[in-house]
Amino acid sequence: MNNILVASNRGPVSYTCSEQGELTVRRGSGGLVSGLSDTSGDDLLWVCAAMSEADRQAARGARKGRLDPAGHGRLRMLDLPPATFDRAYNGVANSTLWFVHHLLYDTPVSPRFDAAFRREWAAYRDYNEAFASALAEEAAPEARVLVQDYHLTLVPAMLRSARPDLRVAHFSHTPWAPPEYFSLLPDDVAAQVLGGILGAEHAGFLTARWARAFTDCCANLLGAQTDGRGVTLGGRTTRLGVHSLGVDGEALWRRAHEPDVETCLAALREQVGDRRLIVRIDRAELSKNIVRGLAAYREFLAAHPEWHGRVVHLVFAYPSRHDLPGYRAYTAAVRQAAEEIRHEYGTADWDPLVLDLADDYPRSLAAYRLADVLVVNPVRDGMNLVAKEGPVLSRRCALVLSREAGAAAELGADALVVNPYDVLETARALRMALEMPEDERLRRGARLATAATSLPPRRWLAAQLTALT
Repeated sequence: MNNILVASNRGPVSYTCSEQGELTVRRGSGGLVSGLSDTSGDDLLWVCAAMSEADRQAARGARKGRLDPAGHGRLRMLDLPPATFDRAYNGVANSTLWFVHHLLYDTPVSPRFDAAFRREWAAYRDYNEAFASALAEEAAPEARVLVQDYHLTLVPAMLRSARPDLRVAHFSHTPWAPPEYFSLLPDDVAAQVLGGILGAEHAGFLTARWARAFTDCCANLLGAQTDGRGVTLGGRTTRLGVHSLGVDGEALWRRAHEPDVETCLAALREQVGDRRLIVRIDRAELSKNIVRGLAAYREFLAAHPEWHGRVVHLVFAYPSRHDLPGYRAYTAAVRQAAEEIRHEYGTADWDPLVLDLADDYPRSLAAYRLADVLVVNPVRDGMNLVAKEGPVLSRRCALVLSREAGAAAELGADALVVNPYDVLETARALRMALEMPEDERLRRGARLATAATSLPPRRWLAAQLTALT
């Protein structure tokens, strides 16, 4: 039995299978895994879903999916039916709830909640019930359970019904949609999502802005009472908390100076030469706004020929959710925008843009270390740890940051904050970042690094556990 449990869709590790059938474990990807990667302990069990066939093989080879990969803590990986997982993960979590919270819908044509969606919603309920059942089975009496993100919004209420002795928190790593947008969901679905989270004793958010949006939804759609500290419905109160997530600066610095990163660093230096480097590191995900970011770089090159041959834009946009057609199309749009810049401005001895679609963590760390400018311009984001990781590894890096990233609440004073939809404003920010005096660059960088490391993952986790004490 376990006294502390964390539940999330994606776990701290993923598995790959060689041609010989051997399973290899590696660190998982995504912002949640980055945030929780250093929070493992003997008293903590992480419950997650098997994401791939190799994950399923690993889970099937262990008793009840309980795994203990060296250096990654204890976990239980749920081998869910592939059809249930696909409908819950792709149909509801990534194609519905993610789109609602990031305001991504093209509303003249979507969403459309038809019979197919209802089948997907039934799978989402089954998926949440599988997590709730596993947590109820693994938890010691009065254990504390931290349920993570939009994939598992129904779990807290299900757990409260099955194990009322447990102390449950839910944490949202995404933004939260305002009521007028959240109400795009069918009324009963919206009520189940809100009521599911209100089954927790504590509901946490990355910024006060997202917490207010949640309480507004509860008040407007459920008629709940709110006072800024909690939400009361049916005589029961769920407390609210704002828990910003930072990075473990020392651990990140150590990892960024290991031999594989040094090798990548040397290769990038040879590729870029003595030119200034603008870096962006993102998933090729609709909310990350990569295409507009590339358009801003193109506008910058058009307006400032004096920078031709003196700057390179390094874009890491590793694939995301490629089983969804919209994401494949978006990755293709990123490729096209990059090729157009290279075709228009590239010369025999200067490639103005390098696009890398591989998920290569050591290479990303090397890019951070070399960055003169870091671009983080999402249309909407819960936090965006890239904005915090970059300044830790390059203290002379100027940060161009979207005002719609959750990180803007903490880093905005020392970043160049932009409207993510305004391409010309972003282009001007790129010029300002490149031309920023060195002493100002260093002063801002030092303050950004301090803010980025002020709430490392262990403190973030501890704050939520304390809220359940």
